Amino acid sequence: MKVLVVGSGGREHALAWRISLGDRVSKVYVAPGNAGTFAEKSIENVHIQSDDIRSLADFAKSNGIDYTVVGSESPLEKGIVDLFLEEGLFILGPVKSLARLETSKVFAKDFMSRHSIPTAPYKCFDNAVDAHAYIDQLTFDFVIKSDGLAAGKGVFLPDSKEESHKIVDDLITELVLGDSGSSVVIEERISGDEISFIILTDGENIETLATSQDYKRLQTGDLGPNTGGMGANSPSSLMTPELYARIMREIVDPTMSGIVHDYGMSYSGFLYFGIMVSDNGDPFLLEYNCRLGDPETQVLLMRLVSDLNEIFFSAVHQKMGSISRIEWDTRHAVVVILASEGYPSNPIIGRPVLSIPKDMPSFKIFHSGTRYEKDEILTSGGRVFCVTALGETVRMAQKNAYDMISGVYFSGMQYRSDIGYKAIKDHY
Repeated sequence: MKVLVVGSGGREHALAWRISLGDRVSKVYVAPGNAGTFAEKSIENVHIQSDDIRSLADFAKSNGIDYTVVGSESPLEKGIVDLFLEEGLFILGPVKSLARLETSKVFAKDFMSRHSIPTAPYKCFDNAVDAHAYIDQLTFDFVIKSDGLAAGKGVFLPDSKEESHKIVDDLITELVLGDSGSSVVIEERISGDEISFIILTDGENIETLATSQDYKRLQTGDLGPNTGGMGANSPSSLMTPELYARIMREIVDPTMSGIVHDYGMSYSGFLYFGIMVSDNGDPFLLEYNCRLGDPETQVLLMRLVSDLNEIFFSAVHQKMGSISRIEWDTRHAVVVILASEGYPSNPIIGRPVLSIPKDMPSFKIFHSGTRYEKDEILTSGGRVFCVTALGETVRMAQKNAYDMISGVYFSGMQYRSDIGYKAIKDHY
């Protein structure tokens, strides 16, 4: 069986690696991939950019690809699933109209409101003057979000009204994020802890994946700007049977029925629910992602016991009801992101990686922003490596990950020193 994975980050490296371990898999292609996927056995990089959906469809047809997995969000926004289905190709992911749940924050918040899904109170603006006037009225802490895709860097947590006004001007007037920031959502900031709750559905059957918790702020202690994610741990220490039941009843079920009601079709693929569990224990939906999270994927796939290829194959053929429940390693997993100097605003890339340790059964380094050039690994993005480890406890998994980091070096490397602390705090 031959599989195509679309994307170039740590998530796609983890997906390709785990799929390649499947009993029936002969080859995994990654488009465009990175230096890590290049080095893996049974994985081959394809020199096609992830948003060149026409070339990807042609490649899938000419190479007899059995199914394609979309890792990143940009191809979904461009309609890769629609194109592949029109061409008679099997692909895992939602069609473009449903991917708007991720690609437009305004669309998503209006959907949540329409279907009575618990979320923070909000208002949407495409005019800076109106946004400024609204901010001046507010007496509570709030969040400003760009409407469109921003690689995880479109959420702002201002500390003052002055900073808020500057963010609005930067987004709507100066268009620092391009059209992605021409409209914004301003919503109340809910105090609590986040949980990443991900499902996989074939349009009829739903399988919930193991829970996880990511760390979005750049610096240790949850300081600094938001990023695409600086680390994660799995499972989440927040999850209880009661919370799980509430999330399914109050958030997941109304989302799935709302999609059918509004669009007359069911959702297929991954759906990621970014949930804030308030200080009172109530779940509020912050956002949807229409694909797996990054870096959550890395900790999930380190813990996965089941054959990922068989899970995906059943999903694209609408036969998830016939497979056994997904099995997970009972151990904890922690991933720490090693980022380039200047990330997230202005990462310095092109620096050589001078050392990197070999993988072991309970340790793996997934590449994110790397490339090969003249037999040398160079940094090529803001997030460079995803150092991932298992442990019998979250504290042990954390220690194992940080011990492994000591063997990695490139100039300007930055990372948080506290990934996993939320779970450790809850456990101990």
